[in-house]
Amino acid sequence: MLNAELNTPDDFPAVDATTTFPPVNSTYGSPKIQDGAYIQMEDGPGNGNQQQHPPRDYTHSIAESAMTAEGIADPSGFWIICCVVLIGDMNRGVLFPIMWPLVKELGGDSVWLGYAVGSFSFGRIIASPSLGKWSIEKGYSTTLVMSMTIMLIGCFLFAQVSRVGSLYFLVFSQIVLGIGSATLGVTRAYVAEITATRQRTTYIAWLTAVQYGGFTVTPIFGSLFSYLLQDNRYSVGFFVFDQYSAAAYFMAILCFLALFLLLTGFQARYRTKPAVKSKKSQKRMEQDEVANRVTFVGITVYNAALLGCMLLNVSTKGSIGSFETMGISFAESHFGLQPAVAGIIVSICGMVGVCSLLSMGFLGKIL
Repeated sequence: MLNAELNTPDDFPAVDATTTFPPVNSTYGSPKIQDGAYIQMEDGPGNGNQQQHPPRDYTHSIAESAMTAEGIADPSGFWIICCVVLIGDMNRGVLFPIMWPLVKELGGDSVWLGYAVGSFSFGRIIASPSLGKWSIEKGYSTTLVMSMTIMLIGCFLFAQVSRVGSLYFLVFSQIVLGIGSATLGVTRAYVAEITATRQRTTYIAWLTAVQYGGFTVTPIFGSLFSYLLQDNRYSVGFFVFDQYSAAAYFMAILCFLALFLLLTGFQARYRTKPAVKSKKSQKRMEQDEVANRVTFVGITVYNAALLGCMLLNVSTKGSIGSFETMGISFAESHFGLQPAVAGIIVSICGMVGVCSLLSMGFLGKIL
């Protein structure tokens, strides 16, 4: 009808009127697509040249696919990633109630407690850039399996701290645990690539809620071990179970579970750098113009926003780190609370915080 009104059929470029998706030669399997399902479209070279593909047993990169406006490309992969993030921060949450009693038993003070807590974050800092690089070179699956294996080793090292009886060994085990859990950037990049642009913030917010819950809700498990094994110690061959090692072995079991999921249910994917677009849309050009404006401090709007986000992250993480260091010690010295009781209180507050975080969308609609 439009062409009839214009009387210029050449005003519009010819399009491929393929009636089915995917095409017969597509690498995405069966052409039968349910209504409303999330689909992936592979971009071809477009110039007649042959494109070199990875081996048949190597899954195509998500970055090479064009996303639809709704949905998620790999739901099972998303939930496995959530498990990885949850276990990574559970290493902080579960060990939170027992860290201060362990440091005191080893002859340390609040300064050593700060070293023990800070060493976990130090491990994350030194490993995050390398893991991000390896996720591009080796792929998501290999990187996550390697980091989870390191985390498993860290759990076994932490379980031996009370037997070794050294504060330095405690710091070393915390560094190894931090290295193993330094995959926040990798997991968020994965979620960003498998989700549609319109819903990307929603899924990353869910992932952040999982991370937050892993630290703030799971101290109840450490409190449980502290309550049940406070004055007890059991030996089974090489393994020694007390309130400290039991928490570490519990985390080791979860690491084994995550490794099983990664090796059996997680699709191996590799990351590629997105191709540079030859032409930008008008909206994108306007956004770039605003982002490149120089502020009164001499940096662009984009760099100012990036710096502001970094400072906000430092301030929030700093307050959490301070609480993680002195929380149990303060509750014990000022309120006479046992570490197990303090851990339960923290878990209850964490549950309230997670519920509030997940309800932000609903609260935004009614307020």
